[in-house]
Amino acid sequence: MTTPPTSWRDGVTRYQWLVLTIASLGWVFDVFEGQIFVSSMNEAMPSLLPKDTSAGDLAFYNNVALSSFLVGGALGGVLFGIVADRVGRSKTMILTILLYSLFTCVTAFAQTWWQIAILRFFVALGVGGEWAVASAFVSEVFPKHARAWSGAVFHGSSVLGTYLAIAAGAFIVNNPSYGWRWGFGIGALPALLTLWIRWRLKEPEAWTASRQKQSAARSPFAELRELFGPKLRRRTLVAVSLAFVGLATFWGVHIYGKDLLLHRARERVLLEEGVPATVDAAAKKAVFKKHSVELKRAEMWGMFLVTTGGGLGLLAFGPICERLGRRRAFLLFHLGGLIAALTLFQGFASSSDTLLTWLLPLFGFLTLGMHAGYAIYFPELYPTRLRSTGAGFCFNFARSATAVMLLVNGALQKAGLSFENAASLLSLLFLVGIALLKWAPETKGTELPE
Repeated sequence: MTTPPTSWRDGVTRYQWLVLTIASLGWVFDVFEGQIFVSSMNEAMPSLLPKDTSAGDLAFYNNVALSSFLVGGALGGVLFGIVADRVGRSKTMILTILLYSLFTCVTAFAQTWWQIAILRFFVALGVGGEWAVASAFVSEVFPKHARAWSGAVFHGSSVLGTYLAIAAGAFIVNNPSYGWRWGFGIGALPALLTLWIRWRLKEPEAWTASRQKQSAARSPFAELRELFGPKLRRRTLVAVSLAFVGLATFWGVHIYGKDLLLHRARERVLLEEGVPATVDAAAKKAVFKKHSVELKRAEMWGMFLVTTGGGLGLLAFGPICERLGRRRAFLLFHLGGLIAALTLFQGFASSSDTLLTWLLPLFGFLTLGMHAGYAIYFPELYPTRLRSTGAGFCFNFARSATAVMLLVNGALQKAGLSFENAASLLSLLFLVGIALLKWAPETKGTELPE
């Protein structure tokens, strides 16, 4: 009789740790390539637009670029998910990392706002594909008792990618000697990771065994049709909808937490300069340019606080869902995210910097933590031959729908609605996530489907 493991680390081999390390590094750089635009968009986009562009128009153009990124991620997640299920996890991971590294670097040479938007699309093809491959890889390599923890560690590593983007924003983008173009230029570095992947990783045994049983004559989109077949349709619809809620609230709610300290700092410098809040946009821009270093520091500090709380939430989701089950963990974080967002944006948006410094990590914890559940839960819903396709489709297809929400958010702000009220309105989507759990199957303690 075998002794049950007392810790999730029991029985984990050196090779399994290697897989988790490499997959996590790929995801770290994946997130960096996505977040470097968030760290630099207030410098990059204005430099490519007319000087008299209003704040509302600027928010709209930024949201167009963000939407382009989400659509690219959706397509990349589906296409590279299929490729990974057909040709292998490690080979496809190399392709996706090379893709997002190349086009992030090329963005450094953009001359117009629409070039940035197009290049963000190509970056996202690799970003969406890498997550689909890596999440399936980790779930297939780790034993059952360690899946939730390893999945949480994998997805939680994303916080390091955001930290890198914050550091780039604070020390490169905010440095007059470098600027935003250098922030994108360093995006070529993750390509070096592919050498390690090629050298050390082999295809998972589960994938190899599954591939040997499949017919080589499958049609190009047989996997997608099977996701919506009678056996898997409900799981796919629930997972896509959960991902939509999480991604829509990330881009429409979570990322605006970082802007609260920036807005407080802007109000402070206007007051110090004796410029009334009702003055025209050009006069405000002159003041903000004068205090650009101070304002960028406030923005990056806010992003750091929200990211730190979010990273802790991602890591906590693993043990929570292992104890409570997948459905109850999602319920806890969706309900907590709704309460945190409404409390912050409607109750404490005008609070002191000191109070916001304490509130923003809690806000980040509750509005981001459920994202680790996608890396844990989605691979558990599908058999090996469809695992990368299914997980990638569900997580990344939701990006395309989320892009519409970003455009709506940008249009709301362009029409005069404050970002606090726009974020509060979108936070009601957490209620949709709660309702979806009625149809979500519980996978805690189950073996991966073959």
